[in-house]
Amino acid sequence: FNLSNQTNLRHQLATRYKFGLIYQRVGQTTEEALFGNRSHSPALDQLLNTVGKRVVLAQHSGYRGGLDTQFGQTGQHSVYTEHQGKEVMFHVATLLPFSETDTQQLQRKRHIGNDIVSVVFQEGETPFSPDMVTSHFLHAYIVVRPEPGDPDTYRVTVTARSDVPYFGPSLPSPPLFRRGPHFREWLVKKLIN
Repeated sequence: FNLSNQTNLRHQLATRYKFGLIYQRVGQTTEEALFGNRSHSPALDQLLNTVGKRVVLAQHSGYRGGLDTQFGQTGQHSVYTEHQGKEVMFHVATLLPFSETDTQQLQRKRHIGNDIVSVVFQEGETPFSPDMVTSHFLHAYIVVRPEPGDPDTYRVTVTARSDVPYFGPSLPSPPLFRRGPHFREWLVKKLIN
């Protein structure tokens, strides 16, 4: 390879992204609790509908982010979107299969733990810390929580490992977003960067 081919290869690889999406109920502070949620709330459904489109994996022909589209081993549905020529697949913890016999939910963790960035959707004011999730790959988390009394407004914080440099776009001050296309644009850009 000469340098220009390597640059082109990197450029081509940077058109597909996979991100985790973890659901955190009030009071959940352990990895087992976060990955053990069997379902999620209508509030998380609203966020999912804002950031992408729910797809039936068996019928999905776009980027799959490592999810199984033939045998249903990674669940029936996921959330997918396209943004400025880039494909994005979300690994939504509650849409990945739940195992009665595996307290660690390794099937879910295998996908989300191998992502670089994850969204954490919080139902309430329980603190989130990156050390709640053991992973060599997860470097940054975008924490999204509906504002009390206004489910159409999200409070957003970003937390990352100490060796991760700043990445834009910046959070507004205060870090609040109305649910809609502006928030979707900001969130997907932040995830990709």
